[in-house]
Amino acid sequence: MRPATATAVAVTTVIGLGAAAVAAGRYASDVALGVPSGRPFPGDPKLTVHSTGPGRITLTRSLASLRPGTYGIEADGLHAVVGPVLDRVPHTADTVVRRLERVELGTLGPGVRVRFTPQLHVGTPGTALGLSYEDVEIPGELGALPAWLVPGARSTWVIALHGLGTTREQPLNLLPFLQRRQIPVLLPAYRGDAGAPAAPDGLGHLGDSEWRDVDAAIRYAVRRGAAQVVLHGWGSGAAMALHAAASSGVRDRIRGLVLDSPVLDWEATLRNLAAAHRVPGPLLPLAVRAAQGRTGFHGDRLQEAAAPGALRVPTLLFHGPDDTIAPWGPSQHLAELRPDLVTLTPVRDAPHAAMWNADPLRYEEAVRRFLTPLL
Repeated sequence: MRPATATAVAVTTVIGLGAAAVAAGRYASDVALGVPSGRPFPGDPKLTVHSTGPGRITLTRSLASLRPGTYGIEADGLHAVVGPVLDRVPHTADTVVRRLERVELGTLGPGVRVRFTPQLHVGTPGTALGLSYEDVEIPGELGALPAWLVPGARSTWVIALHGLGTTREQPLNLLPFLQRRQIPVLLPAYRGDAGAPAAPDGLGHLGDSEWRDVDAAIRYAVRRGAAQVVLHGWGSGAAMALHAAASSGVRDRIRGLVLDSPVLDWEATLRNLAAAHRVPGPLLPLAVRAAQGRTGFHGDRLQEAAAPGALRVPTLLFHGPDDTIAPWGPSQHLAELRPDLVTLTPVRDAPHAAMWNADPLRYEEAVRRFLTPLL
């Protein structure tokens, strides 16, 4: 082969490999960050319903079906709620019997394939819980953001921030607890959610851009009479809360933070999301680089927002070692470095953003103790 021809072939090969790498990285980042709102994270297997009876359901035995606590189970057109494992009820070695709390949507029967979810409720605060609420619109950077406003007598509001892959139905789990304490609660949708403006690139940013919608929510709460707010975020919603506490022009109104399964290391979380979607291991570094180039991610901004020295308000942190999406090591580290402001409540045997589900009473008591001096 002539030298010029050999060079051309080599260059073409390099360009081809480069283009393939770019395409692979783009695919991997799409898979990791393009999770549709309201669609559960991957990871837990689908389980078969073997039988149902009065107040009980028999499921395939797995680590997921053996978890302690209260969870939703869902399939297309189906949503139900299951409680603790019933150990003393007869069952086969490959099944688990749990308490069946209620069926909220659809028909539950033998052979149905379901997946566990932290979300217990489907619908609005009114239809799901019978609570009075307003449908409101928050003027956001990209357009109007739909939100639910549940009124209360207190001047301190809670703004509840759901995480990536979920909707504002996620915080409904905690809403009865907050309503009993007469705390106004604002539950906003943000960019990329159904009914909200689309993200310009069609991807979630793990809080890196979405926090500006939180800033808009705080400003709206203040206009509606909130003297101060507590931001309660799950997963990437917790990262949004940290960004807002560090960078919002109205951060002086933030009285405290409740962070559930917070995303404190976006690169690790991005890799975990891609891996959970079965992206091959060699493509994971490409997913990170592609996400950086496409979304403008800046890990240093999250590091600055979550830095021990950046915290200025009391922070209640729920996290556990079983979280395979957002590593809990950074949460431990933050709590160790700022014991004056951060209270860490470790939760075992619970997946990402399901800390409440593992032990609702313990979770709510921790929140009660945290909120009482802030109200």
